[in-house]
Amino acid sequence: VQLQASGGGLVQPGGSLRLSCAASGSIFGINNMGWYRQAPGKQRELVATITNAGSTNYADPVKGRFTISGDNAKNTVYLQMSSLRPEDSAVYYCNVDGRVLSRRPFASWGQGTQVTVSS
Repeated sequence: VQLQASGGGLVQPGGSLRLSCAASGSIFGINNMGWYRQAPGKQRELVATITNAGSTNYADPVKGRFTISGDNAKNTVYLQMSSLRPEDSAVYYCNVDGRVLSRRPFASWGQGTQVTVSS
């Protein structure tokens, strides 16, 4: 299963960005989709996750500013980021887990997309 992330870029503090991540391949079903981020010199951290039933979970630093959503028909997860801060600058990675057509489980990471918040 391959993941293709897009939507990163340079934005001023207080601005917004929308990230997308599309999964492709021999997918039978997806259980969870999520976004993580990694800033220079720091460990990768959870940003937000969503289950196939629509239940969401957010890291405290992004609550109220970021919204995760999913399109099950398109095997795509989105991250709407608003009120961005310089400390949100990082490489953002999407992660998806589920089962392929053979019913074997899979977990895949996207290639990462850079988000830079700076004036």
